[in-house]
Amino acid sequence: MASRVLGLVRESLTAAVFGTSALASAYSTAFQLPNLFRRLLAEGGMTAAFVPTLNDEIEKTRREGAFVLISQVTSWLFVVSGALVAVSMILLSQPAWLAGIGRLFGAEPDTIGRWLLAAKLAVILFPYLVFVCLAAVFSAALQTFNRFLEPALSPIWLNLCMIGALLAGLRWAQGGEMGRMYWFCGGVLLGGVLQMAVPAWALTREGWRPRFDLTWSEPVKMIVRLMAPTVLGSSIYLINMVVSRFIGLSLNDAAVSVLTYAQRLMELPIGVFAVAVSTVIFPLIVRYAGQGDFENLGAAYRKGMRLILMINIPAAAGLALLAKPIIRLFFQHGAFHGRDTALMMPILAVFAFGLPFFSFVNLVLRAFYAQKDTITPVRAAVLSFLVNIVLSLVLMNWLGTVGLALASNLAIVVQAWYLQVRLTRKGAHFAVGHLWPDLTKILIATAAMSLAVALSWRVWSGWIGASVTHDAVGIAVLITIGVAVYAAVVWALRIEGRKDIEQLLARFAGKLGLRKVNG
Repeated sequence: MASRVLGLVRESLTAAVFGTSALASAYSTAFQLPNLFRRLLAEGGMTAAFVPTLNDEIEKTRREGAFVLISQVTSWLFVVSGALVAVSMILLSQPAWLAGIGRLFGAEPDTIGRWLLAAKLAVILFPYLVFVCLAAVFSAALQTFNRFLEPALSPIWLNLCMIGALLAGLRWAQGGEMGRMYWFCGGVLLGGVLQMAVPAWALTREGWRPRFDLTWSEPVKMIVRLMAPTVLGSSIYLINMVVSRFIGLSLNDAAVSVLTYAQRLMELPIGVFAVAVSTVIFPLIVRYAGQGDFENLGAAYRKGMRLILMINIPAAAGLALLAKPIIRLFFQHGAFHGRDTALMMPILAVFAFGLPFFSFVNLVLRAFYAQKDTITPVRAAVLSFLVNIVLSLVLMNWLGTVGLALASNLAIVVQAWYLQVRLTRKGAHFAVGHLWPDLTKILIATAAMSLAVALSWRVWSGWIGASVTHDAVGIAVLITIGVAVYAAVVWALRIEGRKDIEQLLARFAGKLGLRKVNG
């Protein structure tokens, strides 16, 4: 939660310093490249393969064998990520070939200029990949040893360093906007070093001693075999995102930065609530799948689906209705002006209505992984990629930046539909048809909430002028009203699963250190 909030603060400061300029869009594209390769090499597939293999080593050879495996995985990942960084930096530091590709596809000079600016910044940022890949290994190992504080703090170091670099650049940077961008990139690299160093230090406290070891051991081979299908799916996602970013850069100066800011706002409800639901439900799905208890497996899956609908549909409506004051509160400062808010509002609204589908995919993928099916998610990723690219090229000509957001949403809708159809074919227990009555009740409650929020905002905005304080108070008041109306209608309609959401909220409150007071 702290990481998401700091991330939002970071993006707010970024918007204030760089606005929606071509430099801001170029930075968003450049920073996306090492982050996408991080997902390919370190997070997801590698972590999912590394943790069970490390647990096996602990069972067989105790900590001594586990420490050997950590050194081997770290060494191999250092070599692979380092080679990838070196090759990428060499390619991106030669602008002639990138400009040639642009001219081949008939790109305008302004478009090629934005591409070259993104490549220049990517050369600076790519070493971050090595740091964050090693950090992923160290964090996964610490969690295996039941140490959770240092891994949880990892993204916070990055956000703090980037925020500090932005503020320092405003004071000391020379060379205007480009000088401040160099400071900002330096903050990314420093944050990556801390992300790697802090868990590495914690791991040495557990007894691990770093050693360069490229032994091609059986556990290393097992990790590679286990992560191969996931890497294939992630590579498709990587290509999808890179192509989408360069399509955005070809549209105008502001497209990529505005899309990035809107996605950051989306990550808060996704990161807090959607992941929370999936985290609660996933262990149940895995256990029932292992036991062959398909009745309870289906019940757990439908419980997760119901929770996602109950939380994310009203969240999507609220985010769309309050897009203007939310954007104004978090982003309309400094170099981010009112016209940028107007540009970002429809994009955030489009992304908001895709929120339930993003959250749905997060859960349905886990249902496939629980049954050791990694092929279907790869096929779904390919389908989503094709839909996104084709629709982006078509819709950007009609709707501009909004068309890119709409293409992304429609792609995730198609992916969700495909995954659910394939999952239902695995067994009738995964069918969600009987959730329609609950969905109807959720939509009725959301409509009532939306009406209350829309009317309240009309009154509030007409009565109180626009300012940071007024927007902050107004958003807090309207969210409270919306939650109260939605909860009252849902409870009055006696929707199934009311107890589930009470338990989820209690669990969430417990994580925040809150305690229920009786009497």
